[in-house]
Amino acid sequence: MTERYVILDRDGTINVDSDAFIKSPEEWLPLAGSLEAIALLNRHGYKVVVISNQSGIARGLFDLATLEAIHAKMHELVGLAGGSIEAIYFCPHGPNDSCDCRKPKDGLFRRFAGATNADLSRTYAIGDSLRDIQAAESAGAKPILVRTGKGEKTAIDNPQLNVPIFDNLYDAATHIVSTS
Repeated sequence: MTERYVILDRDGTINVDSDAFIKSPEEWLPLAGSLEAIALLNRHGYKVVVISNQSGIARGLFDLATLEAIHAKMHELVGLAGGSIEAIYFCPHGPNDSCDCRKPKDGLFRRFAGATNADLSRTYAIGDSLRDIQAAESAGAKPILVRTGKGEKTAIDNPQLNVPIFDNLYDAATHIVSTS
């Protein structure tokens, strides 16, 4: 049997988002239930991967060492909740850079699939923004929108979206494990 994966956006999906960017481990604060959601997915046989735009690097707001420290805190707290994150893929570029990895482009989804042989058509991708949904759709994954972070505004501003919408990551995870 092939591995089963769930792709998560980071800011606004797993942790509290900030229009001023998450620039330090101290600013990285998990959303209620998000760490437990990752553990729930793991217990039901899903490997969790994070795919995230991190343009704060290109903007000079933080460096790679700081991003690694933020991700170390995320790994530690997820582990304390009984879960694990298999891998983190991030785009360090700014909105005006010509890269293929910044969502809504699907370059990081393709890189992940190439590295893991994951079947994107069987992979859920959960995020809080339109670009998360667009990247998932472009890659052929199964998008889910959460109302945390920018999700409520995304749902209101895009009434044409035809994707499942949940209040938070835990509710989305509960839905996924109930259908598997």
